[in-house]
Amino acid sequence: MDNVTNTGRSRRVRRAIAALLVSTALVGSGYAASSWAADQQTNMSKGSAITTPNLAVQPGFANLVDKVKHAVVNIATTEEVKQIAPQDMPQFPPGSPFAEMFKYFQQQQNTPKHALGSGFIIDPAGYIVTNNHVVGKASKITVTLDDGTTYPATVTGRDEKTDLALLKIDAGKSLPYVEFGNSDRARVGDWVVAVGNPFGLGGTVTAGIISAHGRNINAGPYDDFLQIDAPINPGNSGGPLFDQSGHVLGIDSAIYSPNGGNVGIGFAIPANQAKTVIAQLKDHGSVARGWLGVQMQPLTPALAKAIGRSDANGVLVDEVEPKSPAEKAEVKQGDVVTAFDKKPIKTPRDLAVAVAETHAGATVPMTVWRNGREQTLNVAIGKMPQKEASAQDEQSGSDQVGMALSPLSPEARSSLGLDEDTKGVVVSRVTPNSKAAESGIRAGDVIVRVGGDQVTTPAQAAAKVRAAEKAKKEAVPLLVMRDGTTYYLALQLANG
Repeated sequence: MDNVTNTGRSRRVRRAIAALLVSTALVGSGYAASSWAADQQTNMSKGSAITTPNLAVQPGFANLVDKVKHAVVNIATTEEVKQIAPQDMPQFPPGSPFAEMFKYFQQQQNTPKHALGSGFIIDPAGYIVTNNHVVGKASKITVTLDDGTTYPATVTGRDEKTDLALLKIDAGKSLPYVEFGNSDRARVGDWVVAVGNPFGLGGTVTAGIISAHGRNINAGPYDDFLQIDAPINPGNSGGPLFDQSGHVLGIDSAIYSPNGGNVGIGFAIPANQAKTVIAQLKDHGSVARGWLGVQMQPLTPALAKAIGRSDANGVLVDEVEPKSPAEKAEVKQGDVVTAFDKKPIKTPRDLAVAVAETHAGATVPMTVWRNGREQTLNVAIGKMPQKEASAQDEQSGSDQVGMALSPLSPEARSSLGLDEDTKGVVVSRVTPNSKAAESGIRAGDVIVRVGGDQVTTPAQAAAKVRAAEKAKKEAVPLLVMRDGTTYYLALQLANG
């Protein structure tokens, strides 16, 4: 009985609290709320339009858009395709239904490909930032400004590893431009605005928030994307992501989507990563990345405890390459790198990205834990050796494979968390919509075997692929290692 009484009393208390909250809300809005309601009743009785008070209007992004939109451009590209000669087409008897089908196929294959993207002006002289995948294979590039005028564009420089490119147009006048902001200061939950050319619509503005920092989507070796929920779609690639002050926080580059459209998960290259790359593209037309020369592994809690560290932040040096910048700086096997250029290092990827972004020839401080204490070493960073080979070079018909390969270096092993005895080559880049992409191959995969043969260098793997193409095979099996698991994929070939 007492329980019933208490329950009833509890219900009455909840009702009283609810009533209090409602009353408080009404009182909080003051006389304006009740006055507005009375006015609307009067308006309805007179047949007048219903309105809302100015107090209900929320601030938007119109002023920001008015400020930045003139620096955002649309980019149209044309890619000349390799022509298929009539003698290379299968021969069919007169009147065969297959003859018309293959004639149509030949016409489609010989038709130039067109694509659309976005970009933004960073210099009044006409320098434009976009994605490399927007202009990578283009034979003709046309830029359309906000006022509708169009100009031919040339490529000043491209960087496949970060998917960035710098274009130049000659407008004969000073152009409106925008500046990069500090993406490191952007917080999860901050408002952002994307402006671009989705689906070729042009001048489209969307808004959202930063959802996360430091996303690795296996698009390249230096992934460090901002994740956003501002709607971006095909055609937004290369467009700017603005903060509320009108600075560019990122370059819209990719979406996660099961259906090809926006589902609220987009990715943008951070401005702080892009600044260094774009500056080198403008000055030199290419990017020279730094090289340290160590093999490294994550510092586990057990290892940290064993060497006397109170936390597992840092990178354990497994091996120092001979004649490398690390060796010259007296980095030792067993050192734990905890900071590079005064920035904390927590994972092998942190160190790999920090070194790569450092100009060759620069001397930077590197903090290491050794013999129970920290000490600082000054490292003169070298230039990363150019060892990358491509499975799409030097072979007729292989330009449609779309897969670039790199050696499985000590840095790559550490970044991918692989054992020292792992053999193979790393897929450093996969071209969108290529044969490799359609076959399920991703950047970051390690190819162990091509066909039945083990491969240990990019040149070996590329040669095996070219040999399979020369033999007119439709596909070649690849033994691939991904996330610690090995399985076979069938690489579809261009002449399959």
